Amino acid sequence: MRQGIDPRSGRFAGPRILIVGCGDVGRRVAGLLRGRFRILALVRSAASADALRALGVVSIVGDLDDPRSLGAIGGLAPTVIHLAPPPDRGLRDSRTRTLVHALHGVERLLYVSTSGVYGDAFGAWVDETRTTDARTDRARRRVDAEQCLRRWSRTRDVALTILRVPGIYAADRLPLDRLRAGVPVLDANEDVYTNHIHADDLARAIVVALARGTPQRIYHTVDDSGLRMGDWFDLVADRFDLARPERLPRALLGARVPATSLSFMSESRRLANARMKNELGLRLRYPTVRDGLAVARGD
Repeated sequence: MRQGIDPRSGRFAGPRILIVGCGDVGRRVAGLLRGRFRILALVRSAASADALRALGVVSIVGDLDDPRSLGAIGGLAPTVIHLAPPPDRGLRDSRTRTLVHALHGVERLLYVSTSGVYGDAFGAWVDETRTTDARTDRARRRVDAEQCLRRWSRTRDVALTILRVPGIYAADRLPLDRLRAGVPVLDANEDVYTNHIHADDLARAIVVALARGTPQRIYHTVDDSGLRMGDWFDLVADRFDLARPERLPRALLGARVPATSLSFMSESRRLANARMKNELGLRLRYPTVRDGLAVARGD
């Protein structure tokens, strides 16, 4: 799997990986894969391509909302990492449909989905065998993307791996602005369980799953925190010397919290990660959010 300069042609030689949706997590993945693969990325603008060039990423400009712009990506790489989110509206993920229509010659595809596909589990533990029960259009689009990829992968004999991912955090991905704005959270007796993964651990999980993931398998990519949402905000506030958020009953919270944020407070589940640990053999660098927050503060 090593690559270098072909002494006969003088060109870069080695296996290729295409990253679709090369934002923060995609850049972290590229950093881990650099030197072992030729990394290609589908980007929407020349400015994004310039930012990736420093990471050694070769960018192809195209837009998943414009099928005509994707002619250059077909057959580029046998391995694809699909990180692009669905559109903001509707019940179907037209972007995933556009992507798979443009691809050919793919042997392995890894898709990063969301734990929101389960809907509300009322605080119960959830493993990968649980039936999806999406309650929001945002989550229904993710279910649609998963179903589309499963059908396509079986038809094309592509090894598909799906990572279902909860809230992603990192030193530069913390709710500090929300805390400074004084946005309240639910009372403890009405609070919901939330789940987390550090962005670096997610990037590592993607790389490991490409090598060890079983085809057509789903893996939860989540740490061991098991926190309620209000406790998470309290931890961040304490670490950064900010005031803890006010706790309010659900009946009063709607007037103070945006609808999107309120929807996240309407679902409670705890994600089991035994499959990630036992099958992928992934050891998290940040097993809990306390570990990640300690690094964020430089402790």
